[in-house]
Amino acid sequence: MIETLNGIRETVNFKSDTHLRMYKNNETEFYPSHWHAPLEIVMPLENSYPVMCNNKQYEIKEGELLLITPGALHNMGGTPGMRLIFQADFTILHGIKELAATLTLISPALHITAENASEIHSSAQKLILGIADEYFNDLLLSEAAIYAKLIELFVLIARHYSQSSLPTNNSGSKQREYIERFLLVCNYINEHFSEDLTLDEIADLSGFSKYHFSRLFKQFTNTSFYKYLNRKRIENAVNLLMDSGLSITDVALRCGFSSLSAFIRMFKIIRGCTPSEFKALYSVKFDELIYHDPHENNMKRYSKSE
Repeated sequence: MIETLNGIRETVNFKSDTHLRMYKNNETEFYPSHWHAPLEIVMPLENSYPVMCNNKQYEIKEGELLLITPGALHNMGGTPGMRLIFQADFTILHGIKELAATLTLISPALHITAENASEIHSSAQKLILGIADEYFNDLLLSEAAIYAKLIELFVLIARHYSQSSLPTNNSGSKQREYIERFLLVCNYINEHFSEDLTLDEIADLSGFSKYHFSRLFKQFTNTSFYKYLNRKRIENAVNLLMDSGLSITDVALRCGFSSLSAFIRMFKIIRGCTPSEFKALYSVKFDELIYHDPHENNMKRYSKSE
C-alpha cells in the first residue's frame, strides 16, 4: 500500500488527474511509522485494524472510521480483513477557513464510533462508502462529488464535536455564537502563529475575559491556547525542515520561537525527536529503513522489492 517512501515521508501517488487515492485491500503486511501531506481516512469493512498514531494506539472495528490529519506520524496493519483507506489532498479546501480550523481541532487523529459519536457515525460511514462508489466506478465528475462528500463529512464532524465541547446551558443562538467565535480565533492563530501571540491578545479577540477564554478554548480544542499555538508552529517547522535549505535556527525564528533552545524543546515534546534527528530521519533512504513489526518477534527490513 505504501508505494513511495523517502525516510518516514510517504509521497501519495494520486489517481491520474485527481488529488485523491483510495485502496480497498486485505493485506496483512505491517506498514512502518510514516507520515504524509494528504488527509487519510481508514474504515475496516471486516474485522478490526490496528493503527498507532502519535504514540496512541487505536483498534478500529468494522464500520468505524479513523481520520488521520496531515503530518501525523502513524503505523498500521499486520492483521487480516478488508478495509478502505482513503487519502485526499486537503490543501485545496483551505480557502474554506472553517474546514481548515476543523482539521486542526481533530489533530492528530479522530476515531468515530457508534459509541462515541452515535449522532453522526452512520452518516459518516455512508459518506465514506459513497466516496468509494464514486472512486472505483470512475463516475462523471467523480472528484468533485468526492470532495463534496468530504466537505459534508467535515461539516458533520465540526457541528457534532464543537457543539458537544462548549457549554450546553445556553440557547441555540448563544451556542452558535460561541462556535463562530472560536472558529474565528482558531483561524487567526493558524494565520498568525509566527507572530508573538499572547493569551491576553487572543482573549480580547474572542471577546471573553482571559480566564473564561482559557477554560472555553480548552473545552473547544481539547488543549490549552499555548499548546495549540506551539502545535501550529511545529507543524510549519516540519515543512520548512523538509523542503528548504534553512538552518534549524532560521526555522525556529520563522515559526515564532524566541530562542533555539525553546524550539528544540517544543519540537521534541510534539514530534518525539529533535529537529536535527528529524532531518536525519527524513533523509534516510527507503531501502535502508528498518522497522519492527509488532506482530512478529523480529526486525524486518522494508525494501523497494517487497
